[in-house]
Amino acid sequence: MEPLTEKQKQVLQLIEGRLSAGKPPSQREMARHFGLSRNAICQLLDYLKKKDYLEDMGGHRGLRLSKEYLRIKEKTEGIPIVGRVAAGEPILAQENIDRHANLKELLGLPEDAFLLKVTGDSMIDEGIMDGDYVAVRPSKTIENGKIAVLLLDDETTVKRMYIQRGRITLQPANKAAGYKNKYVKRGSRRVQVIGRVIGCIRKI
Repeated sequence: MEPLTEKQKQVLQLIEGRLSAGKPPSQREMARHFGLSRNAICQLLDYLKKKDYLEDMGGHRGLRLSKEYLRIKEKTEGIPIVGRVAAGEPILAQENIDRHANLKELLGLPEDAFLLKVTGDSMIDEGIMDGDYVAVRPSKTIENGKIAVLLLDDETTVKRMYIQRGRITLQPANKAAGYKNKYVKRGSRRVQVIGRVIGCIRKI
């Protein structure tokens, strides 16, 4: 595809971000964002359409990413997966790259999963260390005894959660440090389930 100018890249990035959030921008909003006239924005959008980055579906907020651009993004974004390489060859030579894969694909995570960086050592006996990233599947409810990400008194925490008749037990996992269970009355607004921990990622 034909390369973009810096301003064209900025406009495309804004449109991508707004589309991913489900809020396609209007020309007026883009003009206000960049401090440009509507005519200047129209011209930039015309270039993006001519270069096959955008499609206009009509209407006030009808801009969409083109099929060609989406195809190229899918092909080139993510982590390179390298095939078998003969000794002496540069491993990341283009001919050795089979394809690119994003992190969710590599880890087999569901589409709605997100990562949360862990602070503290209260879950190290579960293999969750300070500085790790836990993969979380959003949910307002959780099975009894599973590790959850919760809001407790407006602070995010990771704990194993037990749901009992009259209360909820939040159990840490660091015997050496002597962390204690926390108890919250069942139905209390102090605690809100964000999701279930389904994986853990660590830098070496």
